[in-house]
Amino acid sequence: MKIHHLDLGPARPFGGRLMDGVSPGLLARLTCHCLAIETSTHGVILVDTGFGLRDALRPTPRLPGWNLALLRPRLHPERTAIRRLKKLGFAPTDVRHIVMTHLDFDHAGGLVDFPHATVHLTAAEAEAATNRRSFIDRTRWRPAQWGDTGRWHTVETRLGTRGGGDTFFGLRNVRTIEGLPEDILFVPLPGHTPGHAGVAVKGPRGWMLHAGDTYFNRAEAHGDGTAPPLVAAYEHLMADNIHAGRQSLAALRLMLEAPDADVAVFCTHDPVEFAAVSAWSESDYAPPVAATSPAPTAPSPAPTAPSPAFARPLRNQLTVVMWSDSLSLV
Repeated sequence: MKIHHLDLGPARPFGGRLMDGVSPGLLARLTCHCLAIETSTHGVILVDTGFGLRDALRPTPRLPGWNLALLRPRLHPERTAIRRLKKLGFAPTDVRHIVMTHLDFDHAGGLVDFPHATVHLTAAEAEAATNRRSFIDRTRWRPAQWGDTGRWHTVETRLGTRGGGDTFFGLRNVRTIEGLPEDILFVPLPGHTPGHAGVAVKGPRGWMLHAGDTYFNRAEAHGDGTAPPLVAAYEHLMADNIHAGRQSLAALRLMLEAPDADVAVFCTHDPVEFAAVSAWSESDYAPPVAATSPAPTAPSPAPTAPSPAFARPLRNQLTVVMWSDSLSLV
């Protein structure tokens, strides 16, 4: 398995460090951190798709105008998943599966660019997105981006809320995804949208958790818990359920405080996290395994502890990188 970190929706909103925590000038930097996972048996698996080719060529009326004015995404065909993958040597048909953290317009724009791919999402997200009721619902969920919804495969993540179900380093109700390897998991983190979920992936350097829009700035998960004021305001505006979102973030922070949670956690929109995780993930690394250790076995569907082959403080390494020289990493 090889994992590519792709920014499929760079944005330059006004606000500088009041928006992203690092930029010294008038403009801030946000990313749309997506993953392209090369596998030997399931083709290329995307985690989110960012903005799509049609979004870049004709943003209106496909995309909400007030969000475009506020976030100022840098829409360009060469920044889309389909073009980025072509540069990596892949055809659109090589993408056989897409796993969605949620269906917001800045995450789902590329779905229509891969009509042959199976789309995996939570049942709660599919239900809410197809029954848009409020102004924010109609803003965030844009059916023109989806293509054929008959290829949607939903996963029920709302079961076992009273303590049942599998866990991922203490996070509850984790689900494997039918048709995908057992080292790719849905980790429910509702609040931003009703069916919002993180996606856990076990790669060459160990477990990583793409937390989607559970938070927008690294300080919320890895720091003092406080986001820069402008991005905090945007989070509040777009939250479906503020209380549920705070619970999800609190559970994520609790996991990160646990000494055995050897997992790298990152969100979609933080530019420093994107730079740090990309450098960390793609650097040369050989997991330390004692000479007497048995050969690694297949991963369990829902691990509660890291595999011995990856028993190393990955999350601590990543945090040091993120905070060591934030500005130079962006």
